[in-house]
Amino acid sequence: MRFSLCNEVVRELSFPAQCALAAALGYQGIEIAPFTLGDEPHRLPAAEIAALRRAAAEAGIAITSLHWLLVAPAGLSITSDDPAVRRRTLDVIAGLVDLAAELGATHLVHGSPAQRALPEGVAQDRARARGIEAFALAGERARAAGVTYCIEPLDRGQTAFVNTIEEAAGIVRAIGNPALRTMLDTCAAANTETEPVVALIERWLPTGLIAHVHLNDPNRRAPGQGSLRFGPILAALRARGYDGTAAIEPFAYIPDGPGCAARAIGYLQGLLETLP
Repeated sequence: MRFSLCNEVVRELSFPAQCALAAALGYQGIEIAPFTLGDEPHRLPAAEIAALRRAAAEAGIAITSLHWLLVAPAGLSITSDDPAVRRRTLDVIAGLVDLAAELGATHLVHGSPAQRALPEGVAQDRARARGIEAFALAGERARAAGVTYCIEPLDRGQTAFVNTIEEAAGIVRAIGNPALRTMLDTCAAANTETEPVVALIERWLPTGLIAHVHLNDPNRRAPGQGSLRFGPILAALRARGYDGTAAIEPFAYIPDGPGCAARAIGYLQGLLETLP
């Protein structure tokens, strides 16, 4: 298991400075929110992609993954019935899958709740079907690119489409593409799932469907800044052989981005040292 820092936490810094800070704090990786790279991150020129890879390599850190995929450009949706919006959204997803591969990342995490909103009434089932079809197409592109595309369950306060690991796992199993999987976000899980986070790990990690983890507290702060106990979570992940990325993804940065990032990695590394 390696710890990765979600780069929007320190997005006021240049990308080389983000990588240098993350590495200095003890992170092994950095997870990129594409909107931090510009308004059209799916169209980054080759020279900019090379510069991002070089910055990470010079800092001695990996670009592990991408998340918050559909924030930019504006107006995207995997559930919209507008053909132009849908076509543009699928083009962006394809471009981001290719970007992840070119950056050396291994995973993409599809959260983006506003871009998978469901309409009210009878049209909701059709919107869900469009969303599932988009996930299937993303998985096909991911398989061709040699990366893994993860459906992120989010709490009901953010979206009505895919709230639990069981719901995401059902979609993944129905599609049947090994490049399409799901993941665990501890904040969303603690706020929505009926089982504790440790029980979810014990239930779902052995299935092979969990390909990524986000660590954050239900209060939207970093691990160690709320009531969720991360010692048992790390112990459960280790006991079941999780060797993927655990990305730190707070939404409220207390006292600030760099301070939040520093506190989180110190807390988590300290917990790991207490485990057998």
